[in-house]
Amino acid sequence: MRSNYKRIGDFIELVDERNKDLKVTKLLGLSVTKEFIPSVANIVGTDMKNYKIIRKGQFACSIMQVRRDGKMPVALLQDEKEAIISQAYPVFKVKDESKLLSEYLMMWFSRSEFDRQATFHAVGGVRGSLEWEDFMNFELPIPSIEKQRSIVKEYNTVVNRIKLNEELNQKLEETAQAIYKEWFVDFEFPITEESCPELASESPHLIGKPYKSSGGKMVWNEELDKEVPEGWEVVNCDSIASISAGGDKPKEYSPFETENHQIPIYSNSTFDDGLFGYTNVAKILNKSVTISARGGIGFTSLRTKPYVPIVRLIVVLPNEIHFLNYLYHCLSNIEYNDIASAQAQLTIPDVSIFKILKPKENILNSFQCLSKVVYDSIELKKKTNKKIDGFRNMILSKMSKIELEKEIKSE
Repeated sequence: MRSNYKRIGDFIELVDERNKDLKVTKLLGLSVTKEFIPSVANIVGTDMKNYKIIRKGQFACSIMQVRRDGKMPVALLQDEKEAIISQAYPVFKVKDESKLLSEYLMMWFSRSEFDRQATFHAVGGVRGSLEWEDFMNFELPIPSIEKQRSIVKEYNTVVNRIKLNEELNQKLEETAQAIYKEWFVDFEFPITEESCPELASESPHLIGKPYKSSGGKMVWNEELDKEVPEGWEVVNCDSIASISAGGDKPKEYSPFETENHQIPIYSNSTFDDGLFGYTNVAKILNKSVTISARGGIGFTSLRTKPYVPIVRLIVVLPNEIHFLNYLYHCLSNIEYNDIASAQAQLTIPDVSIFKILKPKENILNSFQCLSKVVYDSIELKKKTNKKIDGFRNMILSKMSKIELEKEIKSE
């Protein structure tokens, strides 16, 4: 054992505080992405007194199914003062923050090398569980507390930049959704010579004004049981787009993007828009929309680059490009609960007969151009985050290399 590597078990201790008086009500779950998430467990009729309390600065982990998942779920509670978590999760804390920072330890848990080590040791039972004692015997380099603070500060600067871009992207997505609602739900799209040539010609003072509230002509639509702008009609989804299902995963693929594998593979997962891995040949070349058919049924994503869809993913390929962003919003706003409860999955026939309000082409063109600016900005920030994430990984890898270099110099 190198002198700067120390046993994890010498620096942490288990915490077992139960919710006996039921004062803590916020229930959290734990994800393989090493984050706390709102729990989706059905707790109706469950005695919450036996649930564990986790407090800010404490860790929770799962040592079950580590080999199956290829990761050890572990997270540090930072955004909540306290919460409760399943009694199946070990809760622990750092004994002395003057010797080992909790944030520094969480950084070590975030390294891919740590997950590989945990997977290698997870051999217990069919599910591939990790023994607690094995986890306690794992080692990590522990530099001076000043060095730890420096590494954590550098890491947080990068992580906070990623979070900021994600928050900005969320606001941009909300902006696009608001424009969609204003134009195609409230029918307050701006009157222009292109969108409403007759109205603009007869009443030029209305140019730039919202359509419906400015007296734009509305007609009753029986299928939607409401008024819609004159000239708009209701059509089945398959009349404006081709609909297909994803297939098997490619024989040649990588879980990570490489020089030879740069085409994204998407599944029906809601995590990272369903990113499964990367391959070398795309199956869908044109811009499209995908919908999860099972699991996170109805999860809808806009796909603007060539990709490969795999099982339980439905692909909606618009016949004309001006339908693209409009279709994405239409399909995102459909209520899928009734379909899910009836058959627990979404099928091509289901999507084919979705009723879509079809606006006039020039209005769709205007919306496509306007919303494209928003989605181009989102894509640019995603690319930026990808580069920043590379720096994040470099910092994590330096945690062992810096200490090793120090040791070599001292010999």
